[in-house]
Amino acid sequence: MSQHTDQEQPLIAHLVELRQRLLYSVLAILVIFLCLFYFANDLYTWLSAPLTALLPEGTSMIATDVTSPFFAPFKLTLVFSAFLAMPFLLHQAWSFIAPGLYTHEKRLAIPLLLSSILLFYLGIAFAYFVVFPLIFGFFTSVGPENIAVMTDISSYLNFVLKLFFAFGVVFEIPVATLLLLWSGIVTVESLKSKRHYVIVACFVLGMLLTPPDIISQSLLAVPMWLLFEVGILMGRILIKPKPDEELDQELDDAIDEEQENRNSNS
Repeated sequence: MSQHTDQEQPLIAHLVELRQRLLYSVLAILVIFLCLFYFANDLYTWLSAPLTALLPEGTSMIATDVTSPFFAPFKLTLVFSAFLAMPFLLHQAWSFIAPGLYTHEKRLAIPLLLSSILLFYLGIAFAYFVVFPLIFGFFTSVGPENIAVMTDISSYLNFVLKLFFAFGVVFEIPVATLLLLWSGIVTVESLKSKRHYVIVACFVLGMLLTPPDIISQSLLAVPMWLLFEVGILMGRILIKPKPDEELDQELDDAIDEEQENRNSNS
């Protein structure tokens, strides 16, 4: 009975820690949300600026639902709070998984964690300052002359949040590529040999993640391909092929370290 309890206790302790870190993450988002909610309408005005600046004179955005004037800024503020809390959320995730990593894994994980945060924000900034003006400029210029462009605020919000998330995730490609190279799943040469498949996959993903127009699809697919090339370049610079003896030594060190951890826990 006591042996069964001893085996269950580590799992229970991990679940308790996971719950605690999830609560901290939700609390962080809630605190930021409460601080920003007063400026919800200002945030929506800022978000809609790339479109409203291109609307014909005498037109504006509209709300087709009675609750949209409240819930659209509310939803934006909540999502924006989660974006701002991303460094803290990733830190909580890192703190949860770090005890299970080896020393050499921790040395690589910390720079990758910081790079992921920076690249996520760069993806959102690229979407707002580069992609939105091009997309909205195209959409507002190709419509019939007798049609007034009056976009619903909820539809616009869903559209831009989808693009924000898509570009934020896409900009993580260099980090994902480095992780694949570092883990030994792939090599630089194998990735280079599959470049043409990657380019096709980039355009397929661009088609699935963006609205059905060639401009937004290309604006997502081309950066995906370029970021893939950046990941290969960084992998060639940072990750050097190791001789078999060094690999065997690292494996032995990892086994020894795991054995020491088991002994200390017991």
